[in-house]
Formats: sequence, C-alpha cells, structure tokens
Amino acid sequence: MLLGTLLVLLLGGAGPASAHAALRSTDPEDGTVLKSAPRHVTLTFTESVSLVKDSFRILDPDNRRLDLGKAQHGPDGSDTARVTLPDELAEGTYVVAWRVVSADSHPVGGAFTFSVGKPSPTPPAVDTGPVEDPATASLYNIARYLAYLAAALLIGTAVFVTVCRPPDTGPLRRSLWAGWWTLLGSTLLLLLLRAPYETGTGPATAFDASALGDTLTGRPGLVLLVRLALLPVAAVLLVRLLGRGAWSRTWSAAGGALAVGLALTWAAGEHASAGIQVPVAMTSSVLHVLAMAAWLGGLMALLTTLYRSSAVMPADVVARFSRLAFACVSVLVVTGVYQSWRGLGSWTAFTDTSYGKLLLAKLAAVVVVLAAAWLSRAWTARLVTEDTVNAEAVVRERVPEPVGGPPLPPEEPTAPSVNDPYRRGLRRSVLAEVGVGVVVLVITTVLTGTLPGRAAAEAATSTPATGLPAASVTTVPFDVGTPGGHGKVQITLDPGRTGDNSVQAVVFDSEGLLSTVPEIRLSFTLPAQDIGPIDAELTDQGGYWGTSALNLPIAGEWTMKVTVRVSEIDQVSESRKVRIG
Repeated sequence: MLLGTLLVLLLGGAGPASAHAALRSTDPEDGTVLKSAPRHVTLTFTESVSLVKDSFRILDPDNRRLDLGKAQHGPDGSDTARVTLPDELAEGTYVVAWRVVSADSHPVGGAFTFSVGKPSPTPPAVDTGPVEDPATASLYNIARYLAYLAAALLIGTAVFVTVCRPPDTGPLRRSLWAGWWTLLGSTLLLLLLRAPYETGTGPATAFDASALGDTLTGRPGLVLLVRLALLPVAAVLLVRLLGRGAWSRTWSAAGGALAVGLALTWAAGEHASAGIQVPVAMTSSVLHVLAMAAWLGGLMALLTTLYRSSAVMPADVVARFSRLAFACVSVLVVTGVYQSWRGLGSWTAFTDTSYGKLLLAKLAAVVVVLAAAWLSRAWTARLVTEDTVNAEAVVRERVPEPVGGPPLPPEEPTAPSVNDPYRRGLRRSVLAEVGVGVVVLVITTVLTGTLPGRAAAEAATSTPATGLPAASVTTVPFDVGTPGGHGKVQITLDPGRTGDNSVQAVVFDSEGLLSTVPEIRLSFTLPAQDIGPIDAELTDQGGYWGTSALNLPIAGEWTMKVTVRVSEIDQVSESRKVRIG
C-alpha cells in the first residue's frame, strides 16, 4: 500500500526538473543586435556548473544547427560556460539553446537569441533541446526515494541493534538485508539513469557506453560510485553484527565511520554542496541524514520487534531507544532550522515559493510525529514502571516462615505479556510514528529536488528574460470501455515549433502509474491549410513511444490525433488542438 502510494505520487506528479543554478548573464545579451559576429557565446551562472555533451546548440537564421566545438568553462571559472562560434556568421537572428548541470547535480536549461547585422524578418524556430523525459524522470525519482528509505532502514536498524540491544535480533535480519539490497539496486539504477537524466533523453539511452563513461567521470557519478564501494564494507559489518562474533567498540567505530561515509554521498550530491557556507552545510546535512536514519530506521526496527519477536520486549530496550530518539530529534531540529534558513533566505519564501510550501508541510508532519512520540514516551514510562514492579516481586518471591505457623506460599510475580495493555499501546503509537515519519521522509526527498527559496529569489532577479516558449506537453485521457482500459497519454513535442520535433508519448493507467500498451499512433492535421494527416511514425522506445523526426512545416493550430491500442482488438482515438509556433 505504501509503495503503491509512493509510485502514484512520483509518476503522477512528474514535471519539469527543478534546477538550482540560475543564469546570471549571457554574452551576447539576450535580444541584442550586434554589428559584427561574436567570437564566443559565454554564459555566467550563480553557482558552478558541469557541462554535458550538448551543452550548446545554436540555430542560424535558416533554422540550421551550427557546427560547434566542445563547450568549456570560461576564463572566469567553473560558474561559466563558453563555446567558440564559426569564423563567419550570416546576417540574421540566432537561437542559443543551452543545458548544464548545477553543482547540486540537477540539470538546468534554457534559450535566448541574438542577431548579427539586423534581426531576421522571420525568427528561426526555437529549439531549446530535450526537456526532462517523463519516463526517465519518474524512474530516477523512484530510485532516489528508495535510496533514502533503504539508507534509513539499513543505518537505523543497525543502530537499534547496537545501541538498544534487543534480546532477539532474528526479526531484524530481513530488515537489515532488505535495506542493503534496496540501497544497492537503487544506487545502480541512479548510476545508469544519470546520463539520460542530465541530457533529458529516454531510459533506453542509459546503456550508451559513451554516456555512461561521461557519468563515471562526473561528480554525481563519482559520488554514486563511492556509495557502491561502501556497500561491500557494509555487508561485512552486517555479517559480523548478526553473527556470533563479539561486537566490540572497534566494530562500532567502524560502523559509525561507514554510516558517516554513506551520509556524505547524499550531502555531496544535494543542496548542501552548493550555495553559501558549504562546509557548515555539508556537516549539517550529514548530521541530518544520520539522525533521520537512526530515528526513522530505529522506529521501523522497534515496530518490527514489537510485532514479530517471539520474546517479550524488555522495558530497558524501549527506554534506551526513547533516549536515542530524543537525541536524534534534537539534532534534526537544530540542523533542520539551519537548513531551512539557508534554503529560504526570507520569511516571504515560506508562502511565495514551492520550497517554502513544502517546508511548511514538512513542519506540520513533524508536529504530528512529535505528538506520536510523546505518546510513545508515555507508554514507555508505564512499561518501565510495570517491569520494575515485576522485578521487585521476583526479589520478594522467597518470604521467611512466620513464627508459630506454616510457611506462606511464594508470591508469584506477574510475567510480562506481549499483549499487555502497555505494549499494545506502545505498538500503536510507534506504528503512527513510523507512518508519519515515512511521510516526512517523502517530503524531505521532494525538498532535495526543489529549487530553494533563496535560489528562486536569486534566479528571479538575475536570470535574463528570454521570452522563449517551453516544449509543448499535452495530456490526453482515453477509455476503450473495457475493465482496466482507461488512463491517459502524456505527449511531449520538443520544441513544439515549426520544423523538426521530437515526440515522447508516455502512458499512465487509471491510478497514475506507468503503463505499457501494444501500440500508439499519432498524426497531425492542419485544417486551415489542408495539410495532413502527417503520421509521426512512433516506435516503441522501451517504456514509452517516441520519434525524433516529426516535421511540422507551418505554424498554426494543428489537430493532434492519438490512437491507443490496449489489446489485440481494443483501441480508441482521441483528438486535441495544439498550437505550433
């Protein structure tokens, strides 16, 4: 149920990438008319950026792509991107489409124009390059969520076993190895999808050898490689932790160092690695990840033990976790306040930015978690009191014989029961903590992919206005009238202008999850000019249907007809109007 909800949230809400490097200036400036052709095109950003294979694509006045050299950083440093132009440029307007990867690993792109001599009578079609591919973005986001959840399960359960020392660790073996395998699989998926995620292409390009080689030499790829290298060490420690060998302070120190190393792989690839006060932010991020993992993963371990352990959970185990959870929440509050200040930049960002609104939602969820935690502490206190009374009863089990009479029978201590009211109440409150804690984790992961309020304000004041339209995205519902035969098709036309376009058609089922169908056909007609139908000739790209060779020659309001076949005999056609500029 939880995984299904998570998939609906991810796939149903896939949208444009949230990138965190703002374009500060361009040379030439957007919209300028130059007397002579420039030698270079240079972009300056608000933070350092990495370059991709197609960082620059420049169209001449005849809508042809210029033959450019390799993009490089400018002389002013890594917050710039520069490309050399051909020696001779014709008179007219040029479109510069660019795409880079910001320092916190998120891709960002855009376009602007400049003219040589005088503007073209008819500006060239805007080709801003590939936008975020819906299938790639959905898979990449799923992998990110699973990686966070797996880290919490792995680190938190290990901390629970080490610090709280439950008498029966059998039920936790599956949790530990599930966390390890999930983290391994999600990291491999992130590594494979990194190249198409950066370039905005489909998942099938993940197996391109040259693209994968570029990923392995870039900072995000190196961070993921480090995480993969740490996982075999984690496996060795798990075997030791769950085995019969002694778990000494040396092994605990090794486990702590490994946890810090894993947390660093997140801090190095998210918001903390860019912006202001990077060393402090990195330290805060590592502490935040570790506290989150120890608290949420520990809660999952406690809940598993309460429900699945054959032995009664001793009160001192619960008391030790209560103290650990209090320490973790304290660290989360301190680091969370600092990260919120660093990300927001102003009070108005709470209501004026998506980052601020998500942060308010997270704070509300945290309040609910703290209320559930208060109940858990109350049940823990009662449980400790009950076990203390039982222990004292054991001490009084043997009583002296009374003078002048027969010996009294020994007082039978009350044995703790798995189903006593205190333990039942504790199970319910911990279950509530885990449920809301997972919601907090989901919101936290969304925050790591959302433009911070401070960066949004900087982008609003520094990004040149291009006035260039984005790619065309159209969602078309369909229903063939059979059970399970309804859903929607998300069709992306890039750039959605006259000339060559690429098309991606992604099918979602009635619950918003990715779906595969035997066939999708797409055609375009321009009734005003009696043109068409033009068949897009979509092909199966492995998870979605697409083409890179659709030519729409004239601007106007086209009729797009999409036919979805869900079985050998069941299909339906729907039409929508799309504006081609």
